[in-house]
Amino acid sequence: QVQLVESGGGLVQAGGSLRLSCAASGLTFDTYAMGWFRQAPGKEREFVAAITTSGGNTLYQHSVKGRFTISRDNAKNTVYLQMNSLKPEDTAVYYCAARSPYSGTNYYSKIGYNYWGQGTQVTVSS
Repeated sequence: QVQLVESGGGLVQAGGSLRLSCAASGLTFDTYAMGWFRQAPGKEREFVAAITTSGGNTLYQHSVKGRFTISRDNAKNTVYLQMNSLKPEDTAVYYCAARSPYSGTNYYSKIGYNYWGQGTQVTVSS
């Protein structure tokens, strides 16, 4: 019943921007921290960004800090990832994930995120 549906991916030139959205349903959204992960071909799925339940704290992978912004709108059960100054190395499938309050505070690890979306492809051309 829990669903996370990503949207907003696509093809963009280096230096461009995309905004990803993740619409959640079937869970009490404002009790879940939310995260974005990405997986490039041949690479492990890696942490990108996370946001706490009320949006009061955000975390970023070092390579995207200053370029990406995670936000959430609890009234809309939606989390966003604004991606600016995109680089070819940002090319990956991007997944949103929900972390329950029982999973602790290790937001960097994919372990503990209870629910995952199906992903949206982001391709950055040079």
